[in-house]
Amino acid sequence: MNTELEQVLPAQIENRSFEIITEELGDRIFVPGTEPIVKRCIHTSADFDYADNLAFSENVVEKALSALKRGASIVTDTQMAKAGINKKKLAQYGGQVYCFMSDEDVAEAARKEGTTRAAASMDKAAGLYQDHADSLGGPHGPKDRPGLIFAVGNAPTALVRLYELVREGRLDPELIIGVPVGFVNVVQSKEMILDLQDTPYIVARGRKGGSNIAACICNALLYMLK
Repeated sequence: MNTELEQVLPAQIENRSFEIITEELGDRIFVPGTEPIVKRCIHTSADFDYADNLAFSENVVEKALSALKRGASIVTDTQMAKAGINKKKLAQYGGQVYCFMSDEDVAEAARKEGTTRAAASMDKAAGLYQDHADSLGGPHGPKDRPGLIFAVGNAPTALVRLYELVREGRLDPELIIGVPVGFVNVVQSKEMILDLQDTPYIVARGRKGGSNIAACICNALLYMLK
């Protein structure tokens, strides 16, 4: 094992990290537009499995960037993911980051319905979406309206509820980032999102993921904006 420290200035650490990632990925070919997302996930986790387990719907990066430019907001399932998203960059285009997990009405709805706060928070997000759509003249509204991006890094129940809301026609997300981590219903909930034919998605198949991965995918997209 090489124990000699590499001399890198603090300001250069991130650039050097991405150089190492690029070197170790070698001649791997990625779906056009997805490479910066894959590399940032690896940078965040030091886990090269993300080069294989990230699934992208057709033209998802182009669609996500367009949504962000139109002022799309981001809904997360954890305060950690919310804290990690570059809110200043998002605000430049008119978007905000929401996490409803700590809201009293969400806790009450979860108790009343016998469900999780994560699932109830997705219902609250659907209400936010519907209120905005109604103000623009209907559930579909004009094509250039700001929409919602969902970044789920912790709770598979949030993904399951998103799937249900989309299938019920109550929600039309600009993008679902499905990267919850864990063992119980994690893989199954991700596969449900992959079954949504008309909803853009970025999903980490398998058990891996996390709030940090959800945030870093959002940031990778934000940093790709011109």
